[in-house]
This record gives sequence, C-alpha cells and structure tokens, in this order.
Amino acid sequence: MSDLDVQIPTTFDPFADANAEDSGAGAKEYVHIRIQQRNGRKSLTTVQGLKKEFSYNKILKDLKKEFCCNGTVVQDPELGQVIQLQGDQRKNVSTFLVQAGIVKKENIKIHGF
Repeated sequence: MSDLDVQIPTTFDPFADANAEDSGAGAKEYVHIRIQQRNGRKSLTTVQGLKKEFSYNKILKDLKKEFCCNGTVVQDPELGQVIQLQGDQRKNVSTFLVQAGIVKKENIKIHGF
C-alpha cells in the first residue's frame, strides 16, 4: 500500500483564462447611457463606463453648459464614478461624447424605453 500514487487535486480556476483574455486588446469597453424614471415626468440620465484617465468633473461641466441642465458625479461602489444629469439627455450625451472624441460611436450603448 505504500507504493500507491496518490494525487492531491490542486485548486483550478476555470475563469482564469477568460479573465486574462478580457484584459487584452480585443476587449471592448462600453459606455452605458441609461435613463432612470423619477416621480411624474422627471427623469435622470446616467453615464457610466468612461475611462479612468478622463476628468469626470470637466466632462460634467461641459455637458451641463451644452445642454442647460444640472448634474453631478456620483461614486458607486460597484460601478465606480457615474455622471448623472437631469432630464432625458441620452441622445445629446452620445453625440457629445462622439464629437468630443472621448468615445467611438460603436462603443456606446443607450438603454431605456
């Protein structure tokens, strides 16, 4: 019985290869533009997924000036920094981000109604 080969299973992470592949050049980073309904006709537009290298406050300042609405940058534990704007500004924000050269048009996802 001392000559038996006993193999002890090692830990195996089935998602290790998938996580390594996501960090490559083929991974697409989408910018998600969503609308949240508040009370009545009031709504809120959220922008998430912008790269960390951009200054969120400068983008917010330009968005507020361009669309004559109020907004803020919110720190979310799961999503990171999220830009919130008053009103339904989905189309306006997407065209602004493309024209400013911040995001390519194919990397923008617009959610809502």
